[in-house]
Amino acid sequence: MESDVESEKQVVVLLVTEINPQSELFMQYVRDRIGCEVETLAPRDPVPEEDDVQRVVLLDADHVNEKDMYHWEESAASDSATLTLAAFNLADENQAVNLATTFRLQGVFYRRDSLALICKGIAKLINNELWMSRNLMTRLIRFYRRQQINAFRPANGLTHRELEILRLLGTGASNTEIAGQLFVSEHTVKSHLYNIFRKLKVRNRIQAMNWVRQNLGGAPLPPASRSTTPSS
Repeated sequence: MESDVESEKQVVVLLVTEINPQSELFMQYVRDRIGCEVETLAPRDPVPEEDDVQRVVLLDADHVNEKDMYHWEESAASDSATLTLAAFNLADENQAVNLATTFRLQGVFYRRDSLALICKGIAKLINNELWMSRNLMTRLIRFYRRQQINAFRPANGLTHRELEILRLLGTGASNTEIAGQLFVSEHTVKSHLYNIFRKLKVRNRIQAMNWVRQNLGGAPLPPASRSTTPSS
């Protein structure tokens, strides 16, 4: 079947998932339909590094957790010219909104999508087009408008350090990992978390991150502190 792909670069479709017979059949269908190379990677495999190769990465939401998605997000941010991220196997539009407002997604695919529709979407992504429904795009536009408004509002009295910890919470970091990155004790991290939860009136990490998404609109939080030598 004739492909709709117009890209002149070498193109590889990467399916990030647990490899099984079903994923193998899907890969073969995409190869036959689009005519490009298709590979699979396990969720925690390293991100490939190769120049002049355009990669469309399908992150299987059933097998790739948010912490691993952040790993791909960082790679896409540093190599946006050749790395395109899409969420795959989503349950519904609400899940799509949650992921699209957190990660740099250029496409979303649902469990209910037919194989032919998925291939059509992949071809659009290869041609540097977005693959999202009009309704989803409308919800995202409303979300980012709220983000612009809320960016000028006080963040419930959160300190710079507390915002740093919230950023690290969003990556799935444990208390030990947060302490290591900020060069403080775990006890200090726990104290900050207690104050964050109290200020935000939430009970746990998930509720805290939901608060950030709803009230700060996923706005970039301060980078983590680094140990540096003061300049003269």
